Amino acid sequence: MTAWTGEQLAKIEANQDLFVSPFREDGTTYGTPTQTWALVVDGKVYVRAANGPASRWYQAAITQKAGRVRVSGTFYDVTFAPAGTDDEAAIDAAYEAKYPGSSAVPIMQGDGPKSAAVLISPR
Repeated sequence: MTAWTGEQLAKIEANQDLFVSPFREDGTTYGTPTQTWALVVDGKVYVRAANGPASRWYQAAITQKAGRVRVSGTFYDVTFAPAGTDDEAAIDAAYEAKYPGSSAVPIMQGDGPKSAAVLISPR
């Protein structure tokens, strides 16, 4: 696994949105970009699917394990992996810190989105 640079992490943290494009079934064509809220926790980048594991982009990301993301006009080739539960509380706190007062934060902290958390790493 390659690590994000400090500059890349700062860019992700400073932007409200990150667009994910997992590969399609052919493993080479990028899927339609999906807007997500990216969080930086201890140098790692996480996103959650608002609609839980049934989200098509989430299913593609976990199945294909790779694709690309776009933040602030810059594309990065990435890998996708299930986030697990180790950083779950820190991710919840990061949502509150990055998006204070948003009515979507409690949704993103719900069981469905928590079970569809993705760790994104550069390739």
